[in-house]
Amino acid sequence: MRELFILVAHLLNTLTKLMRPGGVRAVAAESLMLKHQMLMLNRSRKRAPKLTPWDRLLLGFGTCLLNPKRIPKIAVGVKISTLLRCHRALTKLKYQLLFSPRRRSRPGPKGPSKELVAAVLEIKRRNPRFGCPRIAQQIAFSFGVEINKDVVRRILAQYYRPEPGKRGLHG
Repeated sequence: MRELFILVAHLLNTLTKLMRPGGVRAVAAESLMLKHQMLMLNRSRKRAPKLTPWDRLLLGFGTCLLNPKRIPKIAVGVKISTLLRCHRALTKLKYQLLFSPRRRSRPGPKGPSKELVAAVLEIKRRNPRFGCPRIAQQIAFSFGVEINKDVVRRILAQYYRPEPGKRGLHG
């Protein structure tokens, strides 16, 4: 008789949760989290269950859908602090994705400007016999921009394509 009373109480409690705004979502998330924790506990281990990234993701999403007051009652197979840590990591990732720049640039120098590349290529096109040190010297003399011969070499290796048919001095 006592078990029947407890079942009816749980049924009434669940029905009242369903009637509230967002209640279906909360009940479904709570049920999913409890079932997932039971599956985690059934894994063959003698110690606490080792959480996979999918486990952490599901627990984090589940805590987002629940009322914060319900989280301690849901923590059956994992500690409350683990659930809160999963939730915190998920919200941190959300805000990081929302407010960080879309294109992540690599650290370090960004390379020469387009104008400098164009000047190097134009000097090489007009004077094919000039080498990298001479081109760097000409740019420093003409434009007052100090450039290393290795930068000129990298620019030419990447952008310079000699005209077909012209080969060396007699082209």
